[in-house]
Order: sequence, then C-alpha cells, then structure tokens
Amino acid sequence: MSNKPTSWVTKKLGDICLESQYGLNCPATGGKYPILGMKNLNGGKIKVDDLAFVDLTFEEMQKFRLNHGDLLINRTNSLDLVGKSALFDLQGDYVFASYLVRFIIDRSAADPLYVNFYCNSHIGISQMQRLATKGVSQANINPTELKKNFRIPIPPLSEQRKIAEVLSTWDEAIVHTERLIIALQQRKKGFMQRLLTGEVRFPGLDGEWREVKLGDIFIERIERGFDNLPLLSISEYGITYRDESNRRDKSSEDKSKYLRICSGDIGYNTMRMWQGRSALSQYEGIVSPAYTILKPKKSINVSYMAYLFKYQPMIHAFCRYSQGLVSDTWSLKYPVFAKIHVNIPDYDEQKRIADVLVLCDKEISETQGYYEKLKQQKKGLMQRLLTGQVRVRV
Repeated sequence: MSNKPTSWVTKKLGDICLESQYGLNCPATGGKYPILGMKNLNGGKIKVDDLAFVDLTFEEMQKFRLNHGDLLINRTNSLDLVGKSALFDLQGDYVFASYLVRFIIDRSAADPLYVNFYCNSHIGISQMQRLATKGVSQANINPTELKKNFRIPIPPLSEQRKIAEVLSTWDEAIVHTERLIIALQQRKKGFMQRLLTGEVRFPGLDGEWREVKLGDIFIERIERGFDNLPLLSISEYGITYRDESNRRDKSSEDKSKYLRICSGDIGYNTMRMWQGRSALSQYEGIVSPAYTILKPKKSINVSYMAYLFKYQPMIHAFCRYSQGLVSDTWSLKYPVFAKIHVNIPDYDEQKRIADVLVLCDKEISETQGYYEKLKQQKKGLMQRLLTGQVRVRV
C-alpha cells in the first residue's frame, strides 16, 4: 500500500463503518424467515442454494433484518475460510446467523461494493487471516479488532464506484459463463438420455439394437510387471499422468503388482464402479491393482461404451451388481461385470452417438477453460485496481 496514489488514503475498517452487529443465535428449526450462515457466503456473493429458516418475533426481525449494502463477514471458521465476506443484495426479508457479523458502511466515506471487493481480494483475505486468532480446529476474528486493524486503501468515492463497476462487469461475465456451463451439461445429459436409449435415431441408421453381455465385448486385461511405464491416475473425469494431477501420491514403491492399461482401454475403480468411477484411457501406463482394466473387442466403439458407463441407469445397474455388506466394501469384479446385459446399436450408430457426445464434452471443456480465464483476469484486475497500480478513468 505504500505506493498507492497520492489521492488515496488508507483507513481502518472502523473509520468507514457506522455500526457492527453479531448475528442471531437461535437454531434453524424451520419457519418463515430465511437465515444466512457462513455456508451462504461464497466468493463475495450470497448463495441461496441451501437456505435455513427460523421463526422470529417482530422485534427480532426488526433487529436482525438485513438491508441492501450490508457487509457480512464470517467471524469463525477454519483458518483458510475465516473472514469470508459478501455484500447483501437480495430482495426480501433475510436475517443472519451468529457466526456472521454485519458491518454497515458509511456511504459518504466508502462504497460498500468497493469494500466488499477489497475484502475478497488476495490482499484483503491475507489481512483477515493475519488478524484471526488461531484455535485447535477453528480460527476467530474479533469484530472490534477488525475495525481497529483491518486497513483499506480508499480512493475518492467516484473512483471507488468506477473500480467496483469494472469488477462487477467481470462478475457478470463469470456468472453468465457458469450458467452456460450448467446449460451445456444439461444439454449433454439430454443427448445421452435420447441417444443411448435409441429414443432418437440418426437418418439411415435404423438397424435393430442387440442385447449383449459385457463379457462378450470386453475382456479383462491382467498384465503386470510393466513398472517401467508411467504411473497413471484414474478419476471419474478422466485418466491423467499421476505427476500432472493434484492428487497426493499414495502409491507404493513396489509397482510389480500394478496393472498395465493401454490407449483405448477402459479402467474402472473396482470398489467405486457403483459411483461411476470409470474412464477411457488415451495413454499407456500402469495403474493401481484397485482398478479393473477392460480391453474392448473389435465389434464395439470404445468411446460409445465409455459414455454408456456414465449414463445414470447404467451406473444404477453397476450398483445392483456390486457385492459387499456395506457401500464402503461394495465391489464389482470382472466375472460379475461380465454378466451384465446391455442393449447396443451397431458399430456405425455407436460411432455417431459417441461423436455427438465428444463434441458436447469439447464445448463444455472450452467453456470451462474460458470460465477459468475470466476468474484469473478478475484476480489480476483486483490486484491492480484495488492498489492503484492501474487507475480507472472517472
């Protein structure tokens, strides 16, 4: 903050705050009024996907009712989450729970939206965590200490509003892209429902579907002793090289019992196939013996089968055939997997269906990449705009 513009001043949160208030301490046992808790604060926004409700007296409602522009800060949480903040901008009667603190910003001194953006910047979050008192399992931020020691660079009001306007534009683009991703995922789900059941057919591809056992179209690949091959990681999202994944390496040093998987094979978690833990491999490598490796026969399109294995009714079938006393021990070994019956079209129709779903995945992946780029751009803008490193034209 030492290099901030000369027209900016650094102020304590208490200098720009008219009032602070702890939230309501009562159990959410159902009732008329929605009550916001720490789970409803996410990335500077209020999320209402999972609301709790309470019954209140008229006096309680008047005391704890949130107003547009109130800044909510999570005072108790794990160290990496304590200090989460969001600006209340919803319509209707809402109250807030005891792990939150309401700060009413003096609008003659600071723009509440600007303050919220600063609190959610990397600099603001780092300040919050430094001011937190660390406990055994949770950290706590005292509102009085926060008002005394949390410092914010304050440009002129017109510049604050312009900075908030610029960052809000990125927020709108991020929200729009989030919704687009959800829409694309729903569209893919609809295509899977229609194409994998034969409800919709392609022109000229109207042959009869045939019932086969999975053992007729897959054999189990059990090949060990290839510990010179790279270690691969299988998740429900795909197969990657282990050293490129963010997952902690729990593999043993002795890889002699690890299984070889080849490009075009499908690997599935033997104890988690009932959750859809399978993926088509594009690589040759080795995987943990906790997986079952399926080598396709020539009569099928393996991409089609990989999508079929992700189809929810198919996952339910894997669940029914999995064996074990409780879900943590359910397993679907190849001899049982091989007995499951499926209806499939001929090869040409399999390929056409797979091609459509591959295009769906490509569009989702590209949109997700754009979404991540927008978030990184916003993060960079926040760093520059909220420190005065880059100025906006007012």
